[in-house]
Amino acid sequence: MTMQPASTEIASRTSAIIHELKGLEGSLLPILHGIQEEFGYVPQDALPVIAEALNISRAEVHGVVTFYHDYRSQPAGRHVLKLCQAEACQSMGSDAIAAKLKSMLGIGFHETTRDGSVTLEPVYCLGLCACSPSAMLDGEVFGRLDDEKLNEIVAEVRS
Repeated sequence: MTMQPASTEIASRTSAIIHELKGLEGSLLPILHGIQEEFGYVPQDALPVIAEALNISRAEVHGVVTFYHDYRSQPAGRHVLKLCQAEACQSMGSDAIAAKLKSMLGIGFHETTRDGSVTLEPVYCLGLCACSPSAMLDGEVFGRLDDEKLNEIVAEVRS
């Protein structure tokens, strides 16, 4: 069995996702979500395949990928930690929480720790405004963040 070059494999898997979702109204977003689910990110090699299939420019596809915060251009860490940066959370101290978390992890937003354990991302509302500041770790939400909860979250992602 011969190994396909990465770009050929990406193109093949991307084409299968496009074939499945192309008939949907406004299919670009569902296709991008499908690709990110498949690969863990949206590979650059997928963009021309999408553009050609949807008869749009690569720049349009790139613009959508870079506009929406949920799409990644690089693989994420084993855990994805999203910290709310919306106004309600900011008013309850999310800036200080973010600074402490960045210091504890040694990374900034949109970065992954060297060991690949966690990717830190900003998010602009988790719907927990009454329990702010809030975060989401691998789909689980946490409200009323404080030093104790931060320590628990960091311990969890490092284990």
